[in-house]
Amino acid sequence: MREYLLVLLVAAGATYLLSGLCRRVALRLGAVARVRDRDVHVVPIPYFGGVAMVAGVAAAFLVAARLPFLGSQPLVTHDAAYVLLAALVICGVGVLDDLFEMSALVKLAGQVLAAGIVVINGVRMMWIPLPDRIISLDDITSIAITVFFIVLCTNAVNFVDGLDGLATGVVAIGALAFFTYCYTLTRDQDLVRATTSGLIAVAIAGVCLGFLPHNWFPAQMFMGDSGSMLLGLLLATSTISLTGQFDFAQLENGPGGGGVLPAYLPLVLPVAILALPLLDVVLAWTRRTIAGRWWFVPDKQHLHHRLLQRGHSHRGAVALLYLWSALISFGVVAVGLSRSPFVLLGVVVLTLLAVVLTVVRPLPRDRGAAPRPGVG
Repeated sequence: MREYLLVLLVAAGATYLLSGLCRRVALRLGAVARVRDRDVHVVPIPYFGGVAMVAGVAAAFLVAARLPFLGSQPLVTHDAAYVLLAALVICGVGVLDDLFEMSALVKLAGQVLAAGIVVINGVRMMWIPLPDRIISLDDITSIAITVFFIVLCTNAVNFVDGLDGLATGVVAIGALAFFTYCYTLTRDQDLVRATTSGLIAVAIAGVCLGFLPHNWFPAQMFMGDSGSMLLGLLLATSTISLTGQFDFAQLENGPGGGGVLPAYLPLVLPVAILALPLLDVVLAWTRRTIAGRWWFVPDKQHLHHRLLQRGHSHRGAVALLYLWSALISFGVVAVGLSRSPFVLLGVVVLTLLAVVLTVVRPLPRDRGAAPRPGVG
C-alpha cells in the first residue's frame, strides 16, 4: 500500500507543478477554449491540462518501475510501458484537436490507434463471465471488444467534461473505487498485490487530484481533449487489464465467503464508474438522433446543463454529480464485496438522499451578482 500511495503522490505532485507551465504554453500558442453558445464559461480559458496529466502518469510509472514491490512484476512493467505509449499518442491527438479543432472522425481514428497499441501488446479483455460458465474470448473477439470499450470510455469522459472540476473529480472518485476493489481482492485472496490495474488506478487518481486545484471553479485552465481522452483511455485499460491478471475461479470464490458476484465486478465496475458519462452519451445520442442530427453535433442539454437549468449553482451541480459518482462506484464495490444487508440498506438510504437533493430545486440565488469566469 505504501508504494501505491507514493505513486499517487508522485502523479499528483508532477501534474500540479507542471500545470502552470502548460497553461503558459497554451496561452502562447493560442490553445484556449473560446466562448461558445453551449459553454458555461464567459472568458477564454487555456487548454493543455492533459499534457501535465500525461507527464504526471509518466513520472508515476517511472517511479513505480524502480520500486521493489511494483517494479518486481514483469507483467506490470510491461503493460504499464505500452499503456503509457498509448497515453502519449492519445494525448498528442488531443493536443492537435485543442490547437486546430479536428473533425470527429479524425479524433476517432486517433482513439482507435491508441487502443490498438495496448491491444496488440497484450492488454485486452480475456474473458466474460456468465451465470453458469466463463467464456474465453478468441483473439479477434478480444481485440474487437477491447478496442470498442476503450473508444467508448474515451468519449464518455469527454462528454462529461462540461463544468469546472467535473470530469476531474468524477474520474478521481471512480479510479479510487476501482483501486479499492483491486486491492481488497488481492488482499482477501492472498494474491500478488502488485497489479497493472492498481497501478493505473492510483496514477489516474493522482493526476486528477493534482490537476483539480487548477480546474476547480473558477478554473484557471482546462484539461481539454488531451486530458479527457487520456483519462478515458487510462480508466479503460485499468479495468481491462484486470481480466488478464485474475482467474475467474478465484474471483468466484472471492471475498465475503464465495459467490459469483465478485466475478462480475471487473465488468460491472467500469460501467458503474462511468455511469454518469455513459448515461450522458446514451441520452445525447438518443436526443440528437430524434432531432435528426449527427450524434457528435454538440448541444447544451447534457446532465450538468440540466442541473444548472434547474437552478443549481456551478459548485452545487458539480457536488451533486460527485455524490452520484461516489454513490454508484463505491456502492457497487461495497455491495459486491461485502454482500451485507446493512451495506445494501445504507446504499439505498444514500440513494434516496441523492435523489431528493437532485430533484428539489435550490433556493433562488441573487440574480444581481456578477457572473464569474467558469469553465464549460
